[in-house]
Amino acid sequence: MFVQEEKIFAGKVLRLHICAADGTEWLEETTEDTSVEKLKESCLKHGAHGSLEDPKNVTHHKLIHAASERVLSDTKTILEENIQDQDVLLLIKKRAPSPLPKMADVSAEEKKKQEQKAPDKDAILRATANLPACSTDRTAVQTTMRDFQTELRKILVSLIEVAQKLLALNPDAVELFKKANAMLDEDEDERVDETALRQLTEMGFPESRASKALRLNHMSVPQAMEWLIEHSEDPAIDTPLPGHAPQTAAGAAATTSTSPEGASEASAGDEEARDELTEIFKKIRRKREFRADARAVISLMEMGFDEKEVIDALRVNNNQQNAACEWLLGDRKPSPEELDQGIDPNSPLFQAILDNPVVQLGLTNPKTLLAFEDMLENPLNSTQWMNDPETGPVMLQISRIFQTLNRT
Repeated sequence: MFVQEEKIFAGKVLRLHICAADGTEWLEETTEDTSVEKLKESCLKHGAHGSLEDPKNVTHHKLIHAASERVLSDTKTILEENIQDQDVLLLIKKRAPSPLPKMADVSAEEKKKQEQKAPDKDAILRATANLPACSTDRTAVQTTMRDFQTELRKILVSLIEVAQKLLALNPDAVELFKKANAMLDEDEDERVDETALRQLTEMGFPESRASKALRLNHMSVPQAMEWLIEHSEDPAIDTPLPGHAPQTAAGAAATTSTSPEGASEASAGDEEARDELTEIFKKIRRKREFRADARAVISLMEMGFDEKEVIDALRVNNNQQNAACEWLLGDRKPSPEELDQGIDPNSPLFQAILDNPVVQLGLTNPKTLLAFEDMLENPLNSTQWMNDPETGPVMLQISRIFQTLNRT
């Protein structure tokens, strides 16, 4: 008897439960080696509407294994998809892809995007072409909106000159400035933070070295300790900073008043008093000389800058290393020479400051002169003098006058 080859090698027959989307259910018999695509065609003949002559009818449907919720691949067999006897399969029509937008819709969408887009430079020029021209000088506007800290230095330079002249006219000028110099010495001593100094001395550092390190590092204990460690072998570590050296006998003699031999020689006495006053002025200024941050100097010089220009940059920018670096890389404005230039004595701002009664009274106080000198070389100490009961009102009036004239 002749038997067909397909029957001999046919796979195991499985009975599968098929469920269509419209709720129809039936049993479909198939073998393990049947492809999913063939099974889908058989299912569509039984339960789906439409002719199989249309290939899209097959491709628009899919079989899903209900237990595992996975879509069966058309190219695989029932065995490869691990379908078992009595499994349930779902015959589902695929979701139709969204239609491509029409050209009119695309144009409308692009037009909407263009309307929401920010205008470019050409569009702005076209929109403002008919507006009247405005000849505003932006440089002048920026100059008018001056920064108070920038102008304060010029104001202080000019006020120091006025204060020195006013105090020199006082009959007791020498005594006043001796007192001012003593106040300056006390101020220098008080400038070292006692708590920070105690922390460093408790670590074993000598007091003189600790004091020097704190002054060089703006009273920062960690930076001062690092400086002390780095310079422990430096031969000049114990060299006092300018203005902090012990007063020698010659120095003391220079600041000691030499009484006139004859009381009747008033002119000679006045001249000696003026000389002594000049010496005191010089001593005050020497104590206020700028001292560059040693760490900042080294860091900036390692970038390739010359020592002199590094010190100039730190002086202009109040020992701020980052600002000094920007100054060196930029247009270097203001220049170091401009730091010693005062404000125009005929300017409305300076005249308004001099006309203020509180400022006039403050300029006759030696402590005000010391405050101006200190802020000139150490702008970070401005807050200290603003809170001082004697110098605070003067600084407040200067600030108010500046703000008022700057707005107008």
